[in-house]
Amino acid sequence: MAVNQSVFVELDFFLLIVLSLLLPSAIYGYMMWKRALSRLAIFGFGLSLIVLAGVNVVVLRRLAELTAHTPSLLDDRLFASGISLALYLFPALFAGVGINIVSHLLVSHLTEAERRYRREHRRRNADQFKP
Repeated sequence: MAVNQSVFVELDFFLLIVLSLLLPSAIYGYMMWKRALSRLAIFGFGLSLIVLAGVNVVVLRRLAELTAHTPSLLDDRLFASGISLALYLFPALFAGVGINIVSHLLVSHLTEAERRYRREHRRRNADQFKP
């Protein structure tokens, strides 16, 4: 197996760009563009951001391992130094936003369920005390 001169020509690097910039931007853009979204769609977008974050971390780790086998110093500076910590902020942001979206749906669903419960019990109690 031939060693590439740089990880910047690896398929994983282009996958990293797609996972870090293009797909999350497309998800955010679509959610902002649509005027109405179903709960299921919002839940799907939230989960997809969480999954993207996980895959992004795996790709970042793979690229960091690949830099050990390339002679390029730029690769080492980017992926094997403190700068790589900044690259992990993207997946942390996506996971945080995805978790926030999912938790918002759960809280709003539980609030509505609580309101329905109160209304039904008020009606039941009111019907019990009718003469």
